[in-house]
Amino acid sequence: MPMTRIRLTLAYEGTDFCGWQVQPADRTVQGEVERALATILGRAVRVHGSGRTDAGVHALGQVVHFDCPDGRTGFPWQRGLNGILPRDVRVLDAAEVPDDFHARYGAVSKTYEYCLWHERGFCLPQRRRFVWNCGPVDFARMEAAAGLLLGEHDFAAFQNVGTDVDSTVRTVTEISRHAGPTAHESVWRFTADGFLKQMVRNLVGCLVACGRGKLDLDGVRVILEAGDRTLAPATVPPQGLTLVRVAYGEG
Repeated sequence: MPMTRIRLTLAYEGTDFCGWQVQPADRTVQGEVERALATILGRAVRVHGSGRTDAGVHALGQVVHFDCPDGRTGFPWQRGLNGILPRDVRVLDAAEVPDDFHARYGAVSKTYEYCLWHERGFCLPQRRRFVWNCGPVDFARMEAAAGLLLGEHDFAAFQNVGTDVDSTVRTVTEISRHAGPTAHESVWRFTADGFLKQMVRNLVGCLVACGRGKLDLDGVRVILEAGDRTLAPATVPPQGLTLVRVAYGEG
């Protein structure tokens, strides 16, 4: 049967999901999208994502693709899916793409943002699902540490167990600080050619340890060079993390 490949860009709030990847007994983003597509197409459909997000992690630019029969060419996928999907998932964009497009293998870079809350006394209820309340930190110390993590490195010390990869070498092209939506927040942006399992959350843990004065630059160098996960700070909570953008090689 002739098939057409469709690319979707998704946004979702990860709070009530057990991550992206479909699981038999748990609510996942992939599962909800596949369920909605099956309702429209009357058949099971496999959706391929640019990567997995963990339970509690959000997205503003998750890219996925699926194949549908040519007879559905021109269907209004954005409107049709958004009419079925639950309110914590939305299709931002839908387009037909060449058959060789692949949401995962075609990605050339990904950008994540992690939001920190710095007021020790409280966290706004409206922000609690989207920040980690880490308390006060020294931004200059964090930015100095970030400079050591830029470029091509073996990031084995910042990978959690659970995924087999051919190499733990990645190239990080951006770690930058931005103003958050309130005066109590900072947003840290990470861009790389790829990320290891929970790598961004582990990098944030390292930066915050520096910002709290618990880790110095020499300590960061030792962790990076040793490639030993047990030497690095603990993984920070998932709710501060958002997949913002996946870039491809078009144009």
